[in-house]
Amino acid sequence: MSALRVHNFSISLDGFATGEGQAADAPFGHAGERLHEWMFATRYWHEMGGRREGGSGADHAFAAMHGRGIGAEIMGAGKFGPPGWQDDPNYKGAWGPNPPFHSPVFVLTHRPRPSVEMAGGTTFHFLSASPAEALRKAREAAGGLDVRLGGGPSVVRDFLAAGLVDHMHVVQVPLLLGRGVRLWDGLEALEESYSIEAVSTPSGVTHLTFTATNR
Repeated sequence: MSALRVHNFSISLDGFATGEGQAADAPFGHAGERLHEWMFATRYWHEMGGRREGGSGADHAFAAMHGRGIGAEIMGAGKFGPPGWQDDPNYKGAWGPNPPFHSPVFVLTHRPRPSVEMAGGTTFHFLSASPAEALRKAREAAGGLDVRLGGGPSVVRDFLAAGLVDHMHVVQVPLLLGRGVRLWDGLEALEESYSIEAVSTPSGVTHLTFTATNR
């Protein structure tokens, strides 16, 4: 069976994966881009834009795992767009006409709408479904490849609570946000279900990898 994976999921020292005050011009609220600056310096990030620059060390190696072997993605409504996007029937996501997913993407929302086919092989499907049902549909669409769980933090937390995540890569960034949406709330003793490794890099971040032990 294909695995459900989380990659490049950045959090602050106090566990926030996004800040307060999300909007179209501030998708991570008051956190801005600070949680992701480690990735912007990698060769992986620059190669996505067609440039041959950036660091090729450990941060790059972790970041580059993001797309390998992925056949579909699941994301929450908050990742697909800013608050209120459901009121715009023509809204097609925050990534322009050619989103970077190049696979089926299942958007969890309480207000489903018809699927939207985009350039480059991305098709957005909108579901009101439990984590288990969403994962079943995504696995069917993935054609035997793995499914990526893209976030945001509430969605990742729900799938962790349901025991569905096989592999998770969390990047702890050395800053304090103080407010926003936390990843770990309600997940007491999660470490008992995973083998956890930590790698710190010169950029100052710590890469935490969680591998399920009950599979």
